[in-house]
Amino acid sequence: MQTWRDGHTRATDALESFRAALAALGIPEATWTGMRPTVTFNGLPYVHLGMLPADVVEQMAEALRGTKTSAH
Repeated sequence: MQTWRDGHTRATDALESFRAALAALGIPEATWTGMRPTVTFNGLPYVHLGMLPADVVEQMAEALRGTKTSAH
């Protein structure tokens, strides 16, 4: 049970980080209400992103490309 709890904590922390990044991009909270932390039966943490509007995904992709470009 502790493995599952630890996985849930990691998934929740990752989701909160992602939500903060989306908020920093100016993406409204109503857009990402379907996101949730999830854990497999053996405790592996995942984040379910659900359905997102295409324009939001494009905005996220632009931000990721910008981050990758500026890191070099």
